[in-house]
Amino acid sequence: SRFTCKGKSVNHFLGVSAFSQYTVVSDTNLCKIDSDVNLERICLLGCGFSTGYGAAINTAKVTPGSTCAIFGLGGVGLSAVIGCKVAGASRIIAVDINSEKFTKAKALGATDCLNPRDQQKPIQDVIIEMTNGGVDFAFDCVGGTEVMKAALNCTTVGWGSCTLIGVAMDSKEMILSPDEMLLGRTVNGTFFGGWKSKDSIPKLVTDYKNKKFNLDVLITNTLPFDKINE
Repeated sequence: SRFTCKGKSVNHFLGVSAFSQYTVVSDTNLCKIDSDVNLERICLLGCGFSTGYGAAINTAKVTPGSTCAIFGLGGVGLSAVIGCKVAGASRIIAVDINSEKFTKAKALGATDCLNPRDQQKPIQDVIIEMTNGGVDFAFDCVGGTEVMKAALNCTTVGWGSCTLIGVAMDSKEMILSPDEMLLGRTVNGTFFGGWKSKDSIPKLVTDYKNKKFNLDVLITNTLPFDKINE
């Protein structure tokens, strides 16, 4: 770590530490943006929004009229909903164990919302029945191999695409049977939504200024800096 506080090493995340007045970072972590934007909104482009939105736009390449399932409705998952909507998906199924998130998901473009705890069968089976065979695109925005498998298995045979975004915190292996892949499904990994930061972030800032997407709805509350540890 490049950081110390009172003689003790301070760790950072992915090479960036954001809560300091002065810092040292690699030039690969920097890009120049317009100075007239709201930094309290545009900061979301640093990871969460760009990752979810880009997973749909760049990695999966969601097509107009397609069906999508998004597992997890945190900042990344809601951004994936926005991406699927912008890409022209006709049906967007949002999945979360917290039903309080469904109102916002629907406001952003989700057409259906499912809580796995309210279902009588595995969520992938519910989605397959709803879509008469499975969705075209699925996104895991949670992490954990069980959710990853559910996301993969809810895609249609022949051309179903599953994009893994969430970090697998349980560190278990994801075991796939040959049948799951031989039938034409694909699994994608994505990092930062497939964007190249120096080229892409300024363009995303322009898209935000042109109201191509709304970052305001992703802000749930704001804390003063002196309450950061809370």
